[in-house]
Amino acid sequence: MPIRITPLTDPHRSPSSHRLAWLASGPDGVPIGSAFLRLFTTAEQAHLAELELHVNPAERRKSIGSQLLEAAVAAARGDGRRCVIAQAKAGSPGERFLHARGFRTALTLTFARLPLAEADLSALTDIVQRPHPGYRLTSWDGTVPDDLAETFAASRRAMDDMPMDDVDFGTVVWDVDAVRAAAETIENRGELLHTVAAVDEADGSIVGFTELVVPGDGEGDGQHYGTGVLPAHRGHGLALWMKAEAIRQARERHPRLGGLLTDTADGNTHMRRVNDALGYVPTHQEFTYRLDLRGDPEHPPRRGEGTRICVGRSLG
Repeated sequence: MPIRITPLTDPHRSPSSHRLAWLASGPDGVPIGSAFLRLFTTAEQAHLAELELHVNPAERRKSIGSQLLEAAVAAARGDGRRCVIAQAKAGSPGERFLHARGFRTALTLTFARLPLAEADLSALTDIVQRPHPGYRLTSWDGTVPDDLAETFAASRRAMDDMPMDDVDFGTVVWDVDAVRAAAETIENRGELLHTVAAVDEADGSIVGFTELVVPGDGEGDGQHYGTGVLPAHRGHGLALWMKAEAIRQARERHPRLGGLLTDTADGNTHMRRVNDALGYVPTHQEFTYRLDLRGDPEHPPRRGEGTRICVGRSLG
């Protein structure tokens, strides 16, 4: 069956990336697959592209995915990228597809969920009320308040040493404009961003944070985004403290919310212990993969030859 691969244009550009897209269609013009390639544009991630590829289950094993992958990899190589990243669930067709085409596992993420109805409110309150000498908690909705913006942006450095195993993800540099743009993006999607932060009482600076995104209607599941504590302030239980307060607020403010979702790199043992202590239950694993683009672009490596892999992400 002849397959047509049509390049598409995604007009949306963010301050840190833009996307290329391809549509696969059959002889009748009906779409049967798609691929999206996100090209990161900051200096720290200009080596990186992120792949998302889908094929209609009824049309698999007909080389459609391979043709979409070939187009995306060629575009990444043509743009001078050194690395393509992708994710797939353990045991899924996507995992088998990536492995068969030279991708290797670079990072394992464990996904977990906390059913809010089962969250122990008294235990959470006890954690939140424990004294943490020299620190206090603060929180806000949406964009960070102006008086906290500078130190909040600086506190994002807490994510720089997050365990990423064999992933060449680069370092994301945050400033005030970037944190405000991220909050605006979430708001434009119709979602609610709640942030809890730990403040050093000695100078009023933010030294740790945890972010939770909730559907705009307050139903379904919320999603934890970043959680981090600056290295100089670790060892005081701040991550557990902040996350317990975020859960407590979600329980009180969103009574129809079903649960909270999180994903954590298996190598991030500290955050995994925090999640376990708060009652999060693992649901599944996803692998992130890394494909280094090396060799002669006129003679791309065959399956299993000359390719390495490169993918990743892990939050809290």
